[in-house]
Amino acid sequence: MKQLSSSVHIAVALTGASGAIYGITLIQQLLHCGHRVSFLVSAAGRQVMALEQGLTWSEDLVQFQQQAREFFNDEQQNLFCYGEQEFTAPLASGSSAADAMVVVPSSMGTVARIATGISGNLIERVADVMLKERRPLVVVPRETPFNTIHLQNLLTLSQTGAIILPAMPAFYSQPQTMDELISFVVGKIFDSLDLPHQLFKRWGEKE
Repeated sequence: MKQLSSSVHIAVALTGASGAIYGITLIQQLLHCGHRVSFLVSAAGRQVMALEQGLTWSEDLVQFQQQAREFFNDEQQNLFCYGEQEFTAPLASGSSAADAMVVVPSSMGTVARIATGISGNLIERVADVMLKERRPLVVVPRETPFNTIHLQNLLTLSQTGAIILPAMPAFYSQPQTMDELISFVVGKIFDSLDLPHQLFKRWGEKE
């Protein structure tokens, strides 16, 4: 995996699986650390955000970016939003690729299309760019149970170089709130990108 620098450009994609809060929290934490974030969301991802988080952001890109920057309190303007079919976005090309990409949460349909090289929207195209450019691609599937097709597609992605990071919080730290469970998964994403954080207490770490 490419070693990331102190300030990086991360593409974060939310798709139509339950667990939008993972992606939202990841964006919050990345911006808090001063990183640049390209925010991509599928049509199904928008439905999940509205259902789970009450977020009904505009499909107009200018308004969407304004709403997202206000929501994330992005005073440094490090957040950039792109439409699902905006193939003219810079990060759709290997010559202007993001440093890394996280698909969180990732539906199994998205997993299947990335694994088979289908670039039907910007999310899938950016994921394909990550793989072809040998840059970090972290896929956070949120499905249970997995069927054999799911497992085969995840194996294909892993063999191609992607990191498969299921949304599985740990309980050894005796979490008391949902935020702590969410922070653990987001912290593991930071770990996968070699980015420092203090989102959870590590095993054996003292108070």
